[in-house]
Amino acid sequence: MRVLLIGDIVGKPGRSAVKSILPSLRTELSLDLVIANGENSAGGFGITSKVAGELLQSGVDLITSGNHIWDQKEIIPYLDTELPVLRPLNYPPGTPGRGYAIVGNVMVVNLIGRVFVGNFDCPFRGIDRLLDEMSDVPPVVIVDFHAEATAEKVAMGWYLDGRVSAVVGTHTHVATADTMILTKGTGYVSDLGMVGTVQSVIGSETEDALARFLTQAPKRLRVATKGPKKFNSVLIDIDDSNGTAKSIQRVDREID
Repeated sequence: MRVLLIGDIVGKPGRSAVKSILPSLRTELSLDLVIANGENSAGGFGITSKVAGELLQSGVDLITSGNHIWDQKEIIPYLDTELPVLRPLNYPPGTPGRGYAIVGNVMVVNLIGRVFVGNFDCPFRGIDRLLDEMSDVPPVVIVDFHAEATAEKVAMGWYLDGRVSAVVGTHTHVATADTMILTKGTGYVSDLGMVGTVQSVIGSETEDALARFLTQAPKRLRVATKGPKKFNSVLIDIDDSNGTAKSIQRVDREID
């Protein structure tokens, strides 16, 4: 099966790029499943049910998230419904929402890192518990590891090598060039990248980001809207009989 994993979608420009690019990609690449990180898709911070619906209508099958999942309070009641939006698995018990979902013969798991991100339950032990306690784990398991530190992401890849089909990183909005099949058959990339405005600081207005760095004073980051948009993603071919990744490659596009 062919799975496309799309990097963090940033605001309206990112949603517009998904709407413009994804439908044709589904046909061109004969995609079976599309997973996108949507935690910045509503105004650059969080996601709403309306925005989630827009992404689903554009061809996304399931939406993962990260530390910004709580920024739009409107989404919280929907996290316990059938809406295919995940929050990271390793939040403490009792947190609204779910950290994994099963689509056909595929289980998608959302994890969040701890280095430079925040205080969460251990993502390594969290995924261990999930895989160990499930009575019938689907053959294909895909993990979106929303983390800042590259070393933490690489470590997770090797930790899960041979136990899951793919470990893909999100959160930094910077696409990495380290796509690989690990020794036991797990597809890996440190960061999928983002979908948003090219002339920006990871999707935000350059002047806002510079003001923060130069003054250290709080300033709200606005979504950058002018200029070309980039669409970062990774395509993984998986043997759905045993969950082994056969190939992994970047699929990056740019539109005006």
